[in-house]
Amino acid sequence: MGRDTEAFRTLTLAIVQRHAGALAAADISERPSSGGRYIALTYTIRAESRAQLDSIYQDLSASGVVLVAL
Repeated sequence: MGRDTEAFRTLTLAIVQRHAGALAAADISERPSSGGRYIALTYTIRAESRAQLDSIYQDLSASGVVLVAL
């Protein structure tokens, strides 16, 4: 979850794709907050290992734009 900006979408997608490969549009979903200032993005991937997931979460958390990564 982060601020509803194109930069947020672009950066988080780049991080996920760096670790999991290219994603189809069907693998990405968005849910805006009720006030419209924030957005939750869901990327559906096939994880190969726990280490891969840990790396994704670590990079998302370190990005400075992700407020919550689940």
